[in-house]
Amino acid sequence: MKTKLDIAKNWLPRYTGARLDEIGDYILLTNFYNYVQEFAEQFKADIKGYGRPMQLATNSNGLSIINFGMGSANAATIMDLLIARKPKGVLFLGKCGGLKPSAEIGHFILPIAAIRGDGTSNDYFPPEVPALPSFKLHKFISNKILEHGMEYRTGVVYTTNRRLWEWDDSFKKYLNQISAIGIDMETATLFIVGHANEISRGALLLVSDLPMMPEGVKTEESDREVTEKFTDLHLRIGIEAMTEIGEQGEEIKHFRY
Repeated sequence: MKTKLDIAKNWLPRYTGARLDEIGDYILLTNFYNYVQEFAEQFKADIKGYGRPMQLATNSNGLSIINFGMGSANAATIMDLLIARKPKGVLFLGKCGGLKPSAEIGHFILPIAAIRGDGTSNDYFPPEVPALPSFKLHKFISNKILEHGMEYRTGVVYTTNRRLWEWDDSFKKYLNQISAIGIDMETATLFIVGHANEISRGALLLVSDLPMMPEGVKTEESDREVTEKFTDLHLRIGIEAMTEIGEQGEEIKHFRY
């Protein structure tokens, strides 16, 4: 295996337990196994990848969902491996912490960009290259959110490698200074590696906690409540949007800057 494509073609099935022809043209990415499970139950699809790093399910319309794990390193890995499939569009269904009063629990955020505090993305482009989604894909997602009568926020999210930072007052002061609307661990990496691999990509983030306040830090109980209240809608919007893009043949191809 001499080329990146050679490796990806071997490793994507190895990581997911699915043949390349079992992976759809449009893909939902998530950090959560229960999203894959709900998707599989809805479409009576088999789940691939038990006992492997990633789990995957594909419906009869050619839409796949992949649980790639948590963090920027895993985000880069899946976006690299997807060159083996050359998807027409990828949408990340992730959760984030709300950093502003306008980003309340249960709100959706369509990030217009992500600040690259992840570190991983520096292996792909210099720090001054912006981490951006594919505009046409986000435009389609925004229309779908409005069709459901839901509001959403736009703004810049900060992507960090730090999982445990909520106690760090100096870091929280920095987050206030940069005026980010949300914080997560994957979005900037997905955008940058998608750019490097010329994959059309977007992110629909669900605000799951308010980590700037001690009482807003995520707990097992609070995360369970968010999952019970909002997961179904989050997943439904992603499924409907990516399905309709495929049915309409909407061209969302990525072009270089």
